[in-house]
Amino acid sequence: MEPNIGAAFRAGKLGHFRDAAAYARYRKIYDRAMAALPAPSATLDVPTGFGSVRVYRFGPADGVPLLLLPGRTAAAPMWEANLAGLARTRPVYAVDLIGEPGLSVQTRRLTSAEDQAAWLASLLDGLPEPALDVLGLSIGGWSALNLAVHRPAGVRSLILLEPAATFGGITWKVVIVSLGSVLPMPRAVRRRLLSWISGGADASEDDPVAALIAAGMRDFTTSLPRPAYPTDDQIAGIDLPTLVIIGGRSIIHDPRKAVARARRLLRHGTVELWPEASHAINGEFPDRIETTVNTFLAKHASG
Repeated sequence: MEPNIGAAFRAGKLGHFRDAAAYARYRKIYDRAMAALPAPSATLDVPTGFGSVRVYRFGPADGVPLLLLPGRTAAAPMWEANLAGLARTRPVYAVDLIGEPGLSVQTRRLTSAEDQAAWLASLLDGLPEPALDVLGLSIGGWSALNLAVHRPAGVRSLILLEPAATFGGITWKVVIVSLGSVLPMPRAVRRRLLSWISGGADASEDDPVAALIAAGMRDFTTSLPRPAYPTDDQIAGIDLPTLVIIGGRSIIHDPRKAVARARRLLRHGTVELWPEASHAINGEFPDRIETTVNTFLAKHASG
C-alpha cells in the first residue's frame, strides 16, 4: 500500500505523513534503523479492517511467537537492543502500530479502545499461529492490555514494559513530551524532550532509534483517541499470565502507585519495580529483560 500522505488522510482524521518530503525523510531514517536489526526471515503486510499492518518476523521457524508492540512515535526498529536476545529461542514478530509513524497504512479512523483492540485482534487472526505471547512497551503495553480486555482470544500471555496509561495515570510531564508529535518544534527541543522521558539519556539523532522517534515526531501526524484508562474490574478480569516491569525513574506515571495497583488487581500477575530504570527500560537493560522474559515465559506460558 502507498504511504499515508496528504489532504485525504487529514480530512479523514487518519494518521498521515505531513507531505511527500516528510515521508521521504522518514523512510530514509527508518531504513537506516532497520539495517541495524537482525535480518528478518519474512516481511508481511497484514490486512485488517483499519488498514494494513507492517510485520517483520525474526528467529527460528518453530515455537510460540512473541509479538512486540512499540511505543508512541516509534516503530519496529525501536527493538534493536532486544531482538537478537528475544529471538534466540523463539519466533518474534515486530510490528508498526496502525495510526503511528511507520510502514503500516491506516485506512479507517480509530475512535475507541474497542477499535484499537479490533485491529490488533485482526492482525493476530492474520498470522499463521493460533496463539502468541504479547509484549508491549509504553503505549504498546497499553495496547497489549487493551487487547486482553476486549479481544483476548489468541493471546497466551502478556508482558508489559513501562505500560503507559495502564496502572498509573498519565503525568503532566508526558503531556509536554507528547506535544512533540503534534506541534512543530526545533530539533534541539525534540532532543531535550526525548532525553527527559528517557531518564536523561543522550537522545542524539546519531543513534538510529533516537533519530527514528524524532523523525516520527517531526514528520507524522497522529489522529488517535486518548488511551482509555482501564478500570479496576477490567484489569481484574484478565485471565492471562501477566508480567509487568515498571521503572523506578519513570516520568510517565508514579512508579510505586502503578506497581501497587498492578499487584492489587492482576489475578495472575508478576509485577516488578526496577528502581534504576527509566521509561527507556528496553534500551537500558536488554540482557536483564531477555532473562526476565525467558524465565516468565518458561514458568507461566509453557502450555
